[in-house]
Amino acid sequence: MRTAYSVETVRTAERELMDRLPEGVLMQRAAAGLAAACADLLRRRGRVYGARVVLLVGSGDNGGDALYAGARLARRGAGVSAVLLAAGRAHAGGLAALVGAGGRVVDDPFDVLAAADLVLDGITGIGGRGGLRPDAVPVARAARGSDAVVVAVDLPSGVEADSGEVVGEALRADATVTFGTYKPAHLIDPAREYAGAVRLVDIGLGSVLPSVPELEALQHADVARLLPVPTGESDKYRRGVVGVVAGSARYPGAAVLAVAGALHGGAGAVRYVGPAGDAVIARFPEVLIHAGPPAKAGRVQAWVVGPGLGDEPGVSDVLASDVPVLIDADGLRGLDADAVRSRTAPTLLTPHAGEAAALLRVPREEVESARLTAVRELAARYGATVLLKGSTTLVASPDTSLPVRVNPTGTPWLATAGSGDVLSGLTGSLLAAGLAARDAGAVGAYLHGLSARGAARGAPVSAEDVAAGVRGAWRDVAAETGSGGGG
Repeated sequence: MRTAYSVETVRTAERELMDRLPEGVLMQRAAAGLAAACADLLRRRGRVYGARVVLLVGSGDNGGDALYAGARLARRGAGVSAVLLAAGRAHAGGLAALVGAGGRVVDDPFDVLAAADLVLDGITGIGGRGGLRPDAVPVARAARGSDAVVVAVDLPSGVEADSGEVVGEALRADATVTFGTYKPAHLIDPAREYAGAVRLVDIGLGSVLPSVPELEALQHADVARLLPVPTGESDKYRRGVVGVVAGSARYPGAAVLAVAGALHGGAGAVRYVGPAGDAVIARFPEVLIHAGPPAKAGRVQAWVVGPGLGDEPGVSDVLASDVPVLIDADGLRGLDADAVRSRTAPTLLTPHAGEAAALLRVPREEVESARLTAVRELAARYGATVLLKGSTTLVASPDTSLPVRVNPTGTPWLATAGSGDVLSGLTGSLLAAGLAARDAGAVGAYLHGLSARGAARGAPVSAEDVAAGVRGAWRDVAAETGSGGGG
């Protein structure tokens, strides 16, 4: 599992670790890892010896890391030039090390940037706020406009470390080398887009960081441990029966896709309630069809309500049930927060940015630029687990002691009509199998992301492809990790 910690937590851990170590050791560890990563990138471009490296150096320890790393590269034969964006406030020890190793300080950054093979962005560190300063903007633009590979030191300058927001101008990196632990901006868009490929350098912080991070991203082994794999004693109820209230005369396909997600996601049985029964049974004869209302459809262990529902009834009925409920799409329109908060069984909301904006009564752009803030606010306001879909899918619990989960498997190819309906059915099947709402949301998003793997081969992906891919993704996660089940 990948974990990320806030700036305050990282700084507290660094202070505790520095108290145990000789002066300067922590910065030297960071610089050594940074220099090694840069050398790897330079070798891929041809060579380290004779390569042209430019350091963009700010006033903080971030700039010191860049200077010490530059000194190491200079000792390996690279031509290293430093551009001091805070003259007189550069890290003294790092500057002396660079000059002593044969590096140089330049007054005019533009000529060296035009010829650079690699640019090291050490302008601002994890404490930066509000985008780049005006005097740094032309230099950052010149770096990005060159043919050099741009490597960010700890975090791209100009992004917000704790929220993943980009307020103002920032320097987009091809790669980021971070130290000790990931920061939220490495995992959450839009900042994640600026970070490029992220490499984590171990500097010994693991022993002093708290056990509960700010964010966590599940990986294959974590998902495999949660997968509800059937046993010899399983029947359809032990595997989970999910009820789906979806579709309308206008949108019958939403019902079909939500049911497909539930079936491919391992549900023991699916009960469908709604006006699209003929379309559903034509595709999936094993589905149990009922005209409604949901309370009379028979036993279920979780409900999914909303995809393609239009103005059809159903939301209030499933909210009145005593089983977990997933609410998506049309089910979120005008959702009564008090009705959700009063439930004793878990509730999982799965909005995209536009739906989240409507629930929060803010512009969509505000949600997209501050996803972490939005998902936490929704979870608190509705007393529900919230899966916020988007370029970074986040899952937040109303229990603020639990880390927000970030899905690492998303792809832009999932931005296709009906894909979200599949996710709803898939995640509902996991709720019915007994997973907690937070686990069901995280595992569902993970498998949903893997289901579009055909896009990696350049093939467009439709919602039907996503539905078909869910079963293979589920199977592959279990097989690749030797999972025996769980949940």
